[in-house]
This record gives sequence, structure tokens and C-alpha cells, in this order.
Amino acid sequence: MARPSTLASLSVEDIQRELKRRQRGAVKLHRKREKLLKKVAELEKQILAVGGTLSGGGGGGGGRGPGGGRKRAKNDSTLVEALAKVLKGKTMGVTEVANAVREAGYVSNSPSFRTIVNQALINPKNKSLFKKVARGQYTAA
Repeated sequence: MARPSTLASLSVEDIQRELKRRQRGAVKLHRKREKLLKKVAELEKQILAVGGTLSGGGGGGGGRGPGGGRKRAKNDSTLVEALAKVLKGKTMGVTEVANAVREAGYVSNSPSFRTIVNQALINPKNKSLFKKVARGQYTAA
């Protein structure tokens, strides 16, 4: 049989007071989180400025959810456009293409960037842009 809840022994005023206390605590934690995210963004800028990458050596995903976690990288062109540019006149494997796109300046924070590149190359929507030459080998169409 279930035990009676400890909430049953509290008055409505006590419960409301506890809720307000917790909400104030949450507001403080949100402020602290925002400050930390600003610091992380600055560190990421510094890492990229010295030629480092954001995919290695770290805790991983971070908090995802309302307003949080990693920031999406900004690029001048889409991944598909960058792939088409890199592959123009060349035949490459998926890993080579992924590396070439990054070397050309495309920024991605994804730990599975190679997989994303592969998906872009085999996507039926992009069939007019990319041609499969052999298994795992692609060129611009």
C-alpha cells in the first residue's frame, strides 16, 4: 500500500512559500547559466581563432532545451553549396570531402559531421548536384 504524501501534512501557504522559494532559485540559476554560456562562447571563439576545433576534448552535448546548449555555427553558404564547390572537377570519398569542406572554411560543431556530409551527398533532393562515381566516391554533377 502507498505511503501518505508528506505534502498532505503541509498547509497551502507553506506549499506556496516553497514554490516561490524554488522559483527564485531557478531565476538565479538561469542568470548564472547565461553568464557561463557567454564565457563558453568567448572561449570557443578563442579556440577557433588559434585554429582549434570545437569537436574534440570536452564533455559533449551540453544542455539542450529551451534557450540552451551549444550555439549553431554560422556559415556564409549552406553545406550543400560548400560540398558542390569543393567537389567541382574532383572525385573524393566522404571523409575527404568532409575534411576539404572544413578546410575551405565551413564550420560545424557536430561530432558526426562526416555522417551529415554523407547524408547530404546521397539525399535525393541533391541528385542534380552530386554524382556517385563508385562506392563512397562522389563528384559534382
